Amino acid sequence: MTVEYDLVVIGGSTAGVYAATAAAQMKARVALVNPQLSGTPAMVPEKSGYRHKDCLLQVVRVGGVAQRLRERAGLGFGINVPATERIPSKVRSISRFPTYSEKVNVPAVRDSECGEESNARGMQFADAQQWAATVESTLQSQQEPALLASLGVDVIIDRGEFVYHRNQPVFAVSDRRLRASAYLIATGSSPDVPDLEGLLSTGYVTTETLGSLEKLPETLVVIGSDAVGVELGQTLARLGSRVTLVVSSPQIFPKEDPEAGQLIQAQLEAEGIKVLTQTEVTQAQMLENKKWIQAGNKAIEADEIFLAMGQRVGDVACLNLEAVGVKWNARCIQTNQKLQTTNPRIYACGDIIGGYRFGHLAIYEAGIALKNALFLPRFNVDYLPIPWAIFSSPELARVGLTEAQARRRYGKDVLAVRQYFKTVDAAVIRGETTGFCKLIGRRNGKILGATIVGPAASESIGTFALAMGQKIKLGSLNLDAIVRPTLSEIISQTALEWRRERFTHNTRKQNFLETFFNLRRSWSN
Repeated sequence: MTVEYDLVVIGGSTAGVYAATAAAQMKARVALVNPQLSGTPAMVPEKSGYRHKDCLLQVVRVGGVAQRLRERAGLGFGINVPATERIPSKVRSISRFPTYSEKVNVPAVRDSECGEESNARGMQFADAQQWAATVESTLQSQQEPALLASLGVDVIIDRGEFVYHRNQPVFAVSDRRLRASAYLIATGSSPDVPDLEGLLSTGYVTTETLGSLEKLPETLVVIGSDAVGVELGQTLARLGSRVTLVVSSPQIFPKEDPEAGQLIQAQLEAEGIKVLTQTEVTQAQMLENKKWIQAGNKAIEADEIFLAMGQRVGDVACLNLEAVGVKWNARCIQTNQKLQTTNPRIYACGDIIGGYRFGHLAIYEAGIALKNALFLPRFNVDYLPIPWAIFSSPELARVGLTEAQARRRYGKDVLAVRQYFKTVDAAVIRGETTGFCKLIGRRNGKILGATIVGPAASESIGTFALAMGQKIKLGSLNLDAIVRPTLSEIISQTALEWRRERFTHNTRKQNFLETFFNLRRSWSN
């Protein structure tokens, strides 16, 4: 049986679900094929590593905020301040988590609800896991087949592969052949486990298996400087683990602004996390029921090993891509700027095409691929104005070029300025003054990039991203539109600093203004 569609989406990733629902809203006939074991009602795997990690990270943040409110109100653990009266009891129980700056070394305390002694760290981790699972389940419910079907998407939970039928590529699922004008592959990817001696026998944890942890590891070794490793390492350290981060580069986040990476590394070390840079892990083994790794000339004991190498493998091996002329390797599918594969009727987006692994970036790619697949293929991806963030504490967010990249491309026609959060009233009020905003632009006012390290950096970076996307120059930004006192005031302060810096380099304008005011004073006399 052959079925006609305008678009067939292969993969139940966030980008795939977005593309399918968006196509249905445009009145296109669309099918979403999720190559997943049948019998699982949710479109997303039950233990989604990234989602579980994000939920767990946010739980610790919620706890830190509520705890600070209680401390500033002078109240104990068992009393609710008015600001939290409307928060559900589950959130109030999680608010026993430590603050951002507090070192996690909590003795056994009495739980006010159950009235018995318990280990605070284990209790916090259990609460965090339970909350993360609840939130994850709620998010998954938004992608259930019944809901997608109500939006006009034909949902098929089965495995399939590409074949040629009557000289056309079709996607075969069981006894059905899904024929469409275009196809979009959005299956996501899986961690690529390094070939490390002894690693398979010792066991390890990745983002996909994080939710399977039954208890908080007392000691944790994170291998790799991928963003998820830093985020999870800091999160579990605040829950009570003793964390060691091992990276082969000279510093964490080697591709980012050196100041940003050094600041976050200093914060990690201040919280008790050991950071070993320029260190290669060569071996892992079990000794007396304990996991050990050989990192450089150090032997490190750990209850658990977390892999954050950043290397991924595309989940496309079973799709029979060779049969329809799609080139791919073990890591990604080859695409052009329009996100077409080597078969122009087949598109791909997300993790499987390489690049950064950010959910919003995959959705952006899905939007570009969708427009090209349903209409004329004339839209190209442009990653320069797309922001991204690393949810460490403090957060690191960037859009566009770093200073080093900008100077390599534009030479002396670059001005880079920075402002620090300690000059922002809202940051001082909140007691979160660690961080800075760095702005890079050309002398004509064109914004080349921005890096923000500090509280709510992931939210503030959007202003610069919007300006870059709309080609708004710094001189045209309405800085009075930023509410004060808020953390986003760092944006206006940095932009004003850039204008002052440009003025100091414009000697012609300075001479003109000096002559003008001299003449005006002489006329008034």
